[in-house]
Amino acid sequence: MKNMALMRDPKYRKLLFSAGLSWLFDAMEVGMISFIVTALAAEWQLGAQQIGLLMAINSIGMAAGAAISGLMADRYGRRAILLWTLLIFSLASGLSALATGFIALCVLRFAAGFGLGGELPVASTLVSESVPAKERGRAVVLLESFWACGWIVAALIAYFIIPAYGWRMAFLIGALPALYALYLRRAIQDSPRFKARRESALTFGDRIKSLWSAKHRSATITLWILWFTVVFSYYGMFLWLPSVMVLKGFDLVKSFQYVLIMSFAQLPGYFTAAYFIEKFGRKFVLVAYLMLTAGSALWFGNAETEGVLIASGICLSFFNLGAWGGMYAYTPELYPTAVRGTGVGFAASFGRIGGIIGPYLVGMLVARKMAIPSVFMIFFVTIIVGALAVLFFGKETKGTDPDKDMSDTIA
Repeated sequence: MKNMALMRDPKYRKLLFSAGLSWLFDAMEVGMISFIVTALAAEWQLGAQQIGLLMAINSIGMAAGAAISGLMADRYGRRAILLWTLLIFSLASGLSALATGFIALCVLRFAAGFGLGGELPVASTLVSESVPAKERGRAVVLLESFWACGWIVAALIAYFIIPAYGWRMAFLIGALPALYALYLRRAIQDSPRFKARRESALTFGDRIKSLWSAKHRSATITLWILWFTVVFSYYGMFLWLPSVMVLKGFDLVKSFQYVLIMSFAQLPGYFTAAYFIEKFGRKFVLVAYLMLTAGSALWFGNAETEGVLIASGICLSFFNLGAWGGMYAYTPELYPTAVRGTGVGFAASFGRIGGIIGPYLVGMLVARKMAIPSVFMIFFVTIIVGALAVLFFGKETKGTDPDKDMSDTIA
């Protein structure tokens, strides 16, 4: 019932659903590419390394988009940048349907990734600083839960649309969020915190320098390690899920069906994280869910039977996406309003480097015939590193207000 307290206020409910739908479209786009490349590989006869490269280019765009959009959001507002990034990725997705060659598709996936990477940190920053402190963590995790809905939509499109109508139709569906931007333009506003600080806006250089000031240096290093390990493992594992299922002996349609089942496990992962994050704190959720994600990754990689594969995949989805919710709630709380967009954007951008390496590395290792259990052992170790970084160096932010001391913003 506590999770519903936030939903009783029409203002916060409207903000959460408006930003959440844009988040859903992001997830739908990212999820669809994981299914599309599986079908594309057969049609265009792409090798494992080319598939990895296509996924990596999407993450390169996301890295650039996160850093630039974070800076721009601190200067021009969260609302304006949210709208522009939504338009960029949806239009690039629609144009991807017209791609006639691998290079053209890579260019369009970079553009789509730029919009995707920019929208996510801006949306979480907007929600985090717009709701009361006692509901802040829960609100951002609930925002993140729309990601699961987007993945479920992507899995449904993959299961029903791609086999019947082809991958181009899936990309065309990805252009629909451009229409939603027209509604979003009127539905949301910048947070009161941002409006109050706008007159004292810092330069781009000051904002970047502040991330490495004595006050914020430890938080920045911890966040960058956390983001890198989580994004590396997530994109390395989840963008390859349909392909891994095929490698384990299942046909294309069957692999899509199983990934759809696993995707439904993401929602309870978010909802439990939303409950625990205000009850036990951010560090508890991050460390616990990351440790359990690591164990699930090891289990999934070594799964041999159909039942074990589905069970381990469900656990992997449950705990990994719960950890994502905790990470998005935690990150904005470590920086004051004047540099919050920059701090979140640069942490996400550094994390996207992991998103570049992860899928491409899997492609290389699969091409070299490395066993799937060995590939998932890499993700096990990586996730453990992220959990330990938060455990030993992370600061608990439950109930804190980084705006209380503004004197050291650019110290």
